Order: sequence, then C-alpha cells, then structure tokens
Amino acid sequence: MRDGERMVPEEIPVAFSYGFSTHAVMMATPADLEDFAVGFSLTEEIISTAAEIKDIQIEVHGEGLDVQIQLVDDASDALRVRRRHMAGPVGCGLCGIESIEQALRTVKSVEQIQLAVCADDIVNSVAGLSSAQALNSQTHAVHGAGFYIPGEGLIAAREDVGRHNALDKLVGAVLRGGRAGAEGIVAVTSRVSVEMVQKAALLGSPVLAAVSAPTALAIRTAQAAGITLAAVVRGNDFEIFTHPQRIRLEAISDVA
Repeated sequence: MRDGERMVPEEIPVAFSYGFSTHAVMMATPADLEDFAVGFSLTEEIISTAAEIKDIQIEVHGEGLDVQIQLVDDASDALRVRRRHMAGPVGCGLCGIESIEQALRTVKSVEQIQLAVCADDIVNSVAGLSSAQALNSQTHAVHGAGFYIPGEGLIAAREDVGRHNALDKLVGAVLRGGRAGAEGIVAVTSRVSVEMVQKAALLGSPVLAAVSAPTALAIRTAQAAGITLAAVVRGNDFEIFTHPQRIRLEAISDVA
C-alpha cells in the first residue's frame, strides 16, 4: 500500500426553481448548469423550446446550488400540469413521480424523421464521445452524452455523475446551440433505460446509440416512439434493436 492522490468528480444538490418555487432537487456534477436547466425543462415537458425560458440565474445555497429559471407566461400552464417535487439520487431518473402513468408516459413519435446514417456514424458517435469526456479521463467516474451529426461529427458532449443528468445537459446544449434533435444521433456511455429513450424522443432525435445494453421496456418504448436503437456499441460492433431501416450497413471503416 502507498499514499497517493486521485481525481474524483464533485457531486452536490442542484435545485431547479420556477417562479421562486423549488420544483426538483437533483444530485449532480456542478457544471454546464444552464444547459442542465434547459434540458431538464424540456425533458420534463415544462417547455417545448428553449425560447420559453426568459432567464436563468444560479444562486449558492449552503452546500448546494439553486438554479432559478424564469419562464415566459405561456409556459406556466405546462409547468402547472407537470409540477412535481422530487429528490433524485444519481442512479434514478424517475424519482418522485406520483403515478405509474407518469413513469410510462407516451412521448411524441419520431418515426417520420428521415435521417439516414451509416454504420460508421454509429461507431464514431460513441468513439468520439469517449475521447470528448475530459472529466471522465481524469476521474473514470462520470457518464457522458453526445450529439453526433453525420458529416459534421460530434458537435456537443456533456458529463455528469448521473447518466440522466448528462443527457439532460446534452439536450440543453443542443437546443441552446440552435440545432435540432432531428439532425443527428444521441450517444450515451450508459445502459439504456426507458427514461433515456424518452429524453431522446423529446429532443426529437431519431437515433440513440449506447455503449451498454437496453432494458426490455426501453426497447418497447423505442419501437413505439420510432427511435432507431443501436446498443452494445463496442469498437466496430453493435446491435440494432429497433427501426433498423435508418442504418446503412456497408463495411465499417477502421476507427482510431
């Protein structure tokens, strides 16, 4: 045994408040919080576009942060419908919901989106995400989510101790960057649970690629939502679980 130092990620309570009223408290990595606020608001169906948020202010409260989100007037109705209070540990993306129906909510279908990708795009979306994770390269302890556009590459990547938080941050980054989910692939470093599929659908992305395997419910949800789900992406190999018609399976180039 020997003494040494190791980099570890930070984890703190992050509250989301709308109209000065706390709506949710998540345990999260305190980075990219404006992206987190926009992405969380969209995937909770509080907003439908980033333009429905007028202002975001971040306040320090003890050992945590309070993200104060000011909505335009029309978004307040959606907030009243979706309002719920929850305290979410990093491993749970559905904590605090009040009914089975909320857990199994139906999301909009992206089946009509005609995005065509090749096998290289699936492989490169995950490979590029791995190399874009600066915090994970130091700590080996955080999840990543990235947005890959065929012909452009990985245009955004976000990290967090929670895989759901990382994806919410990515959703916010895509929206704030003026891009549309329909343009590309959502890539994640985690397993695919149902809420990851729901978030990708709410962003409007028709393709979801993941390092690990999906759950049975995630597969059923992706099928119903029209999402092409490619998982267990390891090197040049991957498995297609739903809507394979979007992926052209020509020979895969070598990935560095």
